[in-house]
Amino acid sequence: MRTVLVHDYLNQYGGAERVLEALHDLYPGAPVYTSIYASDAMPAHYHDWQIHTSWMQHLPAWQRFFRHYFFFYPWAFESFDLKEYDVIISSSSAYAKGVIPRHGAVHICYCHTPMRFAWQTANYVARENIQGVTRIIMQFLLGFVRRWDVKSSARVTYFVANSHAVAARIKEFYQRDAVVVPPPVDLPPVNLLPAGNYLLTGGRLVPYKRIDLAVQACTALNIPLVVFGEGRDLAALKAIAGPSVQFTGRVSDSERLALFNGCRAFLFPGEEDFGITPLEAMAAGRPVVAYRAGGALDTVIDRTTGIFFDQQTIPALQQAITALASHTWDAHAIRTHAEYFGRERFMERMQALITRYAQVESHHG
Repeated sequence: MRTVLVHDYLNQYGGAERVLEALHDLYPGAPVYTSIYASDAMPAHYHDWQIHTSWMQHLPAWQRFFRHYFFFYPWAFESFDLKEYDVIISSSSAYAKGVIPRHGAVHICYCHTPMRFAWQTANYVARENIQGVTRIIMQFLLGFVRRWDVKSSARVTYFVANSHAVAARIKEFYQRDAVVVPPPVDLPPVNLLPAGNYLLTGGRLVPYKRIDLAVQACTALNIPLVVFGEGRDLAALKAIAGPSVQFTGRVSDSERLALFNGCRAFLFPGEEDFGITPLEAMAAGRPVVAYRAGGALDTVIDRTTGIFFDQQTIPALQQAITALASHTWDAHAIRTHAEYFGRERFMERMQALITRYAQVESHHG
């Protein structure tokens, strides 16, 4: 069956793009349709893909203003002519699910989340630090975007969500059910070293990650904490950090792996749609201290692969950190749990789902 992949935009690299790469490995001959493509910002092997962009690729200074153009994306994806394809697989956290399939085609949407800026506006505005005229215009146009988002969700034959938290949002906003398939995690070879004495946290240093809780809790407890990554919160975090907290800045993949291998546990105080970093820690056999919400509910098993805390407060996190030392952790069991989320498992699950859904629609046709 003729298959096509659709992705929101290819101008930054993250978890959604790793999902697309795994889907492309499943269907290496499938073309990829996307709104905009910045080849210099993406891995070199993307140059070998058959990538089709929309007319938005010709908008002025889109590399800088791609967020400001949010009102145009619905028309960009509706403009794609996909009539020759039997199976459409979209990787979407915003617009890609809005493509128009031909009658009889099956459209499977792997949904990273319903678009945050439309449905979780206050959180999104704070997260992306959107201000001034852009914020005013955005609020005005969001009514249209939300209506389009609901309408276009009907073009999807089957939804697949990356976590149960996202599946619940799909049900709330679109009134649709979704099968949960966790995203692929690249697991390093087994290398279970003795635990070190420091705690670890990090990633993109932005407000919603709540790294501030980890910094303040470890400062108050005088426990060594290493914070990796960059972001607009870095200066503010350094200002509240005590002498037990160390900031590494951006790290290479090998440095990142060494940090996970050498830590005592990983702190995950924010709420994510899924969250890859806890599984990177578990792959090294390390427990995770996580806020009991979002994707962590799918990846952390309380008192087996980590410890939950129930309020995003410094005392609640301190209590969970203190509880770490009174528990015995089985590094091999933690690593085995992480392997459930490996890339090969993702590809097996998605291949089985896509094949089954395509056969069902073909039979109905």
